[in-house]
Amino acid sequence: MKTPVARLRLRRLPLHLAAAVTVVVCLFPVYWMISTAFKPSKDIQSSNPQLFPHTWTLDHFQRAVDADGFALFWRNSILVTLGAVLLALLVALGAAYAVARLRWRGRRQFMLMIFIAQMAPWESLIIPIYIISRDTDMLDRLPTLTLIYFMITLPFTVVVLRGFIGTIPPELEEAAQVDGCTRTGAFWRVAMPLLAPGLMATSLFGFITAWNEFAYANFLIIKQQDNRTLPVWLSSFQNTFGTDWGATMAASTLFALPALVIFLLLQRHVTSGFAAGAVKG
Repeated sequence: MKTPVARLRLRRLPLHLAAAVTVVVCLFPVYWMISTAFKPSKDIQSSNPQLFPHTWTLDHFQRAVDADGFALFWRNSILVTLGAVLLALLVALGAAYAVARLRWRGRRQFMLMIFIAQMAPWESLIIPIYIISRDTDMLDRLPTLTLIYFMITLPFTVVVLRGFIGTIPPELEEAAQVDGCTRTGAFWRVAMPLLAPGLMATSLFGFITAWNEFAYANFLIIKQQDNRTLPVWLSSFQNTFGTDWGATMAASTLFALPALVIFLLLQRHVTSGFAAGAVKG
């Protein structure tokens, strides 16, 4: 006779199998990208694809690193991404605090507008933003991309931080005010340290969104090629003679490393941050 623990494990077996299949399906393209980056060109173009590389090479990584603009586009992507994330955190922190802690007329309507902005497909705004950028002489400028990525990540950042601030008891700040702190001082000394998971979660989302964005960088940086970012640089390995798949996969692997490193550093805070922003408020 099976014990209750054994029966529970048996009932959970389909869920575990489904989770394992999901993980394999999601990770296989990443594995194929990385393995292709290490395969010789003759194995990549072979009619019999190999699941595991039999011969390893770093030539594709060398071509990717030696490609024109590699270091410059890395710098552009880092500047634009960090600028957008920091701006979004700064503005969203004030907006989220005002919505979560203060009571003022139009608060619900403000949050409704934030949700509508979050639902809007940003690809549909490429043409209006292009026209505005052209008429204001803001084409081919990195600050333009920074502001656009800031606008894209701001609604989500406000929603998540608002929910996370709602989980912090206001009595903690009130006690600090009784001890002599101002409202601002009580927030920075008491609430701010407790907001670390929410800040980490929103920072990760903003970083990945801005780091991977291609459409705006491709349409708004036209003449000044030196102002392009890494996603646009990846397309440079495709020309009229075909696609250099080895260099493309090597460049894509290098491109994915920063987001992977940041996720590994922040993963312990990400789950709690997303959960708090999703259910509180």
